Amino acid sequence: MKLLLVKTSSLGDVLHALPALTEARARLPALECHWVVEEAYADIPAWHPAVTRVIPVALRRWRRAPLAACRSGQARNFVRQLRALRYDCVLDAQGLLKTAPVTLLARGPRVGFDRRSAREGLAAFVYDRAVPVDRRQHAVERLRTLFGGALGYAPGAVAPDYGIDRTRLPASAVDGDYLVFLHGSTWSSKLWPDVHWRVLIERAGQAGLRVFLPWGDAVERARAERLVAGHAHARVLTPLGLPELAATLAGARGVVGVDSGPTHLATALGVPTVALYGATDPLLTGTWGLRQRRAQALYPCAPCLRRVCRFAAEDAVHPPCYGQLDPDAVWAQLGELLAAA
Repeated sequence: MKLLLVKTSSLGDVLHALPALTEARARLPALECHWVVEEAYADIPAWHPAVTRVIPVALRRWRRAPLAACRSGQARNFVRQLRALRYDCVLDAQGLLKTAPVTLLARGPRVGFDRRSAREGLAAFVYDRAVPVDRRQHAVERLRTLFGGALGYAPGAVAPDYGIDRTRLPASAVDGDYLVFLHGSTWSSKLWPDVHWRVLIERAGQAGLRVFLPWGDAVERARAERLVAGHAHARVLTPLGLPELAATLAGARGVVGVDSGPTHLATALGVPTVALYGATDPLLTGTWGLRQRRAQALYPCAPCLRRVCRFAAEDAVHPPCYGQLDPDAVWAQLGELLAAA
């Protein structure tokens, strides 16, 4: 059976589709999946053994410069790749208006969330068959339900298996016993306070563990350098691509991270991970796996779902919801995960 999966972004969303694909392959051993995904995340589907072809798309970039996309022939080439084969099922697991045209252009019966289940209900009108899915489920479970409804089986009561083949990752540039602290996010309201990170780095040093801090832009690099200052056992990593970051996370004893794509990646790789939540709610889209903990801040306005905290940054702990999510409690949770591992 040939399946075309349309799940384009973002990093966490793409990872959330992997357990559903693992289960589908277990139920349908002859399943062969081709995956349409944003170019920035094109490495991820190739890590799963059920995926035999990855079709990168650049919807984000093309929306910013549509004329350039047409003149360069990139959009035309994408459509050519998309329509090269006829599929037994074209599954839109995104449920957005931006992916509806991609689904419509593909060749084969089109399936997706029904109008009440999709994030943007109008997308359902391009499907030949729509699957009702409870919106109160976590994203991983929603996608498992969608895959089952599309491919003709009832999802089982099993722990999620992301199915990532670690042999497809590059060799890690670091080795030995180390932790990775994922401190960066595009939302300032998600950032755990520097004073907390520094205490956590100290705890790691007392336990004889090295700490590595990756970064994604100049702001994150400056924060990482600020956090490791004075700690001989901690250092800032060189720039990493997605495969190299995955390899570094895969080799770690444990990970602590804010609500971000890399934290989801650590969980998907089965690394003991503590995910920090303040402004955001982990109930529907949080990290999901056997070897992870969600540390949720307790505060009257949390989760506020605001990109920027509405309180002035006057105290050492900001955003203030993280005042009760202190580093000693986080270190204790990480210690429990490491002991169990």
